Amino acid sequence: MNIVLLGAPGAGKGTQASKLAAEYGFIHISTGDIFRANIKGGTEIGKVAKSYIDAGKLVPDEVTCDIVKNRLAEKDIASGYMLDGFPRNLFQARELDKFARIDVCLNIDVPKELLMDRICGRRVCACGESYHVSTLNGATTCAKCGGKLYRRDDDNPETVAARLDTYEKQTAPLIDYYKAQGKLLTVHGGKGSPDGVFAEIKAKLDKLIAK
Repeated sequence: MNIVLLGAPGAGKGTQASKLAAEYGFIHISTGDIFRANIKGGTEIGKVAKSYIDAGKLVPDEVTCDIVKNRLAEKDIASGYMLDGFPRNLFQARELDKFARIDVCLNIDVPKELLMDRICGRRVCACGESYHVSTLNGATTCAKCGGKLYRRDDDNPETVAARLDTYEKQTAPLIDYYKAQGKLLTVHGGKGSPDGVFAEIKAKLDKLIAK
């Protein structure tokens, strides 16, 4: 099964992707990881992408599509994959349909106010651990390594609001695109624990797989 993961920043796509990979063996393909791998590996398309990034420009849709197309040509995706961060707009979605078969668009729906709280309340440590202020009870250091916790620069309310607005304008229209194709599968990511959200996803996916 090949899946497109949709969800605004803070919706929990990464968490659910990890659970799906463990449960079904799907390969989690993050666009950011593909970019970094190509740039680090010095591939031709990686050099092209790097030239735009170094100039402070957005990588064109055509280049992004080529990078994803190359990744989906690799053999490890035979058991199915999850695309995270691609497509980001309708152009990319239409191009994806030209070189890949998408079975399901899994949309993790979370209210905007909850997304704002999740991201703006996030505190991270240099060791990689992440917390939310609601669970820290006033603590300012990491429970794992003792390092000082901090808020990322782009986790401030103004930046988060801008990121969510960009998502709504560019990516949310994909919901209608996949709905029209009969491939949209929406779960409510704002209710209950991550395990509870995963249970809902699994129940719906299992029904599709059983067909």
